[in-house]
Amino acid sequence: MPDGLRVYAIGDIHGRADLLDRLISMMDQDVRENPPETRPIAVFLGDYVDRGFQSKEVIDLLLSNRLSGYETYFLKGNHEAAMLQFMGNPAIGPRWAEFGGVETLVSYGVRPPRARTNMEEWERACTELRALMPNEHYHFLTNLSLSVRIGDYVFVHAGMRPGRAIDQQTEHDMLWIRDEFLGDNSPMEAVIVHGHTPMERPFRDHRRVGVDTGAYLSGRLTAARFDQDAVDFLTTNT
Repeated sequence: MPDGLRVYAIGDIHGRADLLDRLISMMDQDVRENPPETRPIAVFLGDYVDRGFQSKEVIDLLLSNRLSGYETYFLKGNHEAAMLQFMGNPAIGPRWAEFGGVETLVSYGVRPPRARTNMEEWERACTELRALMPNEHYHFLTNLSLSVRIGDYVFVHAGMRPGRAIDQQTEHDMLWIRDEFLGDNSPMEAVIVHGHTPMERPFRDHRRVGVDTGAYLSGRLTAARFDQDAVDFLTTNT
């Protein structure tokens, strides 16, 4: 990481605003105890919504002045992609529900369909979600970045396809790839920092840093901290 920068990369939040608030407090304390020479950077790796019941509250928190002390980057996850797809095509509602979309509807005050296969109910839920979602939330969701590079690190939601240049990666791979990326051992152009695949503990090796610790179930939301050549982790406890 370039001199003077400290970067925090935050893994998949999945509707756990309580854990996000706790982790930001831990980051704030870290900044107070070890102030960087420049403004600290927070990179959020996507999957803010679904599974947990506080998706709306998560986005409220991300848009609040709670992060005013950080330069911020917000990346798109596959769950944001699915949510936006549902808002344009309610027919995917039953599939979105399998990913935790019902919990997101509840967080916005929308009554979920009683029958997963009732298309009229999914159309009604879609209409209500569009009406109830604040404009700021929609703008946030539709303006998320796919990746960002800082120093020798590239931050992305899911990973990168091996053997393909970083600037040639597809959106689908950056949001959804798993086994082909995780199981490969070939060097890449940069160290990839990602979420998407939950693990009991954060992971680091010569080619990737994984920070999804399954917050919505485990109670552990993790941030990787990058400071020059050091990589450490901040993790909430249950």
